[in-house]
Formats: sequence, structure tokens, C-alpha cells
Amino acid sequence: MLHILLADGFEEIEALATLDILRRLQLPVQTVSIKGARQVCGAHGMMMKADCLLRKNELRQSEGIILPGGMPGAANLNSNETVKKILLHHHVQHTPMAAICAAPMVLGSIGILEGRKATCYPGFESHLRGAKIINEAVVRDNNIITAIGPAATFDFAFAIAAMFLPKDRIEAEKKAMQFP
Repeated sequence: MLHILLADGFEEIEALATLDILRRLQLPVQTVSIKGARQVCGAHGMMMKADCLLRKNELRQSEGIILPGGMPGAANLNSNETVKKILLHHHVQHTPMAAICAAPMVLGSIGILEGRKATCYPGFESHLRGAKIINEAVVRDNNIITAIGPAATFDFAFAIAAMFLPKDRIEAEKKAMQFP
């Protein structure tokens, strides 16, 4: 199961379009609220009911962790100690992790991007401690994917899918979606 972590202030398009594309590709994915309620409010006031709540040790078997950006969503993810512990656990396990927009700052703040290529929303580069900043829409460095922001969401989602599915399956879905 893949997990998209949601905090109040998440960037709606980054979370929802990623969720939509991964589910179209029939990958198992759940949204997870990091607060004590399933109702999470996006950066632009859109309310979303997460599939489940974050509980200690619950995501230890996750096959992939996805962090949407947005502010203050990324800052809320970054201030959550349980989120950081989960990410560090998965870092040691080499679990795929993906973060877009401001959310790569969460990976950077705990050293996961040290020595890796990464990108983020302009102005957040200083939070990517130890990373080699690449000015591209989506950057993959082994099991870590980072993306620059909302306009890169489709490419971000397809890059995540490419970690789990063959290229021809992804290309077929792109064609079905009329993706250029």
C-alpha cells in the first residue's frame, strides 16, 4: 500500500491528482491524515476526508510514502515528529518516497536528501540540507522522487507509478487520459 500524508494546508492539486492517477493505474494507495481527525483542509480551503488517521507504527509496512506540498501543509508535515520517525524508518528500508513543491523540505530537514539530487518549489532550496539542487520539474534519485510544484503534478505521479509498474502500462494510461 502507498500512503499520501495529508496535513492542514496541503496543496490540493498535488495530493488529489497524484491520488487519482495512482488509482487509475490500480496501485493501492490511501490518504492518511496526520492530525486527530480524518477531515483535512487544503491550502485553498478544499476539505478532504482522508481514508485513515496516522497512528504510531501503522505505516511501518508501507510500500511508499508521498508528501504533497502547499503551505502551511508542508510545514505541518515537517513539525510532526511521528511523520519524521516514519520517514526515517522508511529511509533505512529504502522504501520509495516522493515529495513535491515545499514538501521536500521535510526530507531535507531529517537528512534524507544528503548527497542526493533533488528539486523543490523555488525559495525552499535552503531546506534541502545536503542535496544537490537540480532545476528540473521532477527529479528521481534512486528511491527518492522530488518535484518542483503544482504544474509538475502529473509528471510527479507518473514518476511514482514508474517505480512500481512497467512503462507500457503507464504509457497506456497516459494515452487514455489524453496526456500529451
